[in-house]
Order: sequence, then C-alpha cells, then structure tokens
Amino acid sequence: MRDEQVAAAYDARAAEYIALIGSIEQLEDADVALIARWRDETPGQLLDAGCGPGLWTAFLAESGRDVIGADVSAEFLAAARAAHPGLRFEAASIRDLPYPDGAFGGILAWYSLIHAVPEELPGMLAELARVTAPGGRILIGFFDGAPSEEFAHAVAPARYWSAPALAALLGDAGLDVVHAERREREPGAAGSVRPHGAVIAERR
Repeated sequence: MRDEQVAAAYDARAAEYIALIGSIEQLEDADVALIARWRDETPGQLLDAGCGPGLWTAFLAESGRDVIGADVSAEFLAAARAAHPGLRFEAASIRDLPYPDGAFGGILAWYSLIHAVPEELPGMLAELARVTAPGGRILIGFFDGAPSEEFAHAVAPARYWSAPALAALLGDAGLDVVHAERREREPGAAGSVRPHGAVIAERR
C-alpha cells in the first residue's frame, strides 16, 4: 500500500486505535519485556519507525535514551506530541527516511511493516539497514503466518510473515537475525488474536 493510503486509513481510525492499544498498560507483558530487553542491550540513538501514538517511543525514552518517533499518520503524530510533549516525533516514511547513514544504534519497527506488499518489503528493509550503524540492531514485530499472505486487518489490508522468510530478506539487506520468536496471543489480549512473531537483526 502507498504511504498516503496507510496514513488515511489510520487517520480515520486513530481515536479507536488509541482507545484499544494506546498505552503500555494495555499490552502484553511479553511484548513489553522483549522491547525493554532490546532497548537495554542496544546502545546509541533509537528510532521508533511507525511509532503510531508514541507509546513505544515514550517507553524507549524512559531510561533517558535519545529516541525519535516517526510515522506517516498525521493524527497519530498529533496524539503522540500531545501525550509526550518532551519527545521528538517526525513525519517520515520507512521507504525514504530523512536520516544519515548509520544514524541509529537501534530501530524498533513494531508491526509497522505489515501493510507492505511483498515487492516493497526488501527496499524498506534496506532503508532501515541504511540508517542503522554497524553492530546496531533492528527489532521487527509482525503477524506470524504464511509469508506474504494477505488478510483483512481491521485498519488496512496486511500481510503475514515468518521469521525464516524475514531472515532471508534481512540477510540481503546486510542484517543477520540474532533472535526470533513466535507465540500465540493471550486470551482476551488487546488487538489481534493472530499469532505474534518478532525478530532482532544485527547490522553487519
């Protein structure tokens, strides 16, 4: 999907999204633990790519880290700035990030690549790799399933991926997977009941 299509879809449902999963307290402990561990093990400036309403950006910044939140949704950015006025939020697309090569020690892309069609994903991963410093790490969260299979996401059409499929694409972009996980969502958890997947990949 084009950025403007994704932005329009999330702008139209931003309030609903924020009410459902707009704070860390509404999310699963396992997600929080994984992102906290990645944050604490990843030095340097961090980028929350596809930051939504800024909940993970604020979480990353809790330990005094230098963090930028970036998104294409104007409504999400407005909500993020209102909720977290001391943090930096910018309008930016993962397809063309306005940052220098190797600018970040780590990038969080938490469910922010799910709307990319298969032919777009390699370029987006290459762009994330470009702005990651050697030795830096990218944490990607996604819906685990048959790679590239489309499903009717609540906001906009999305795709399943798997750790092996992403590992191959990340390898082509100069990143090596150092952690992979898959788990079922807890009963009654906020958001989707589809299986969760995550990978951490290190820049060569």
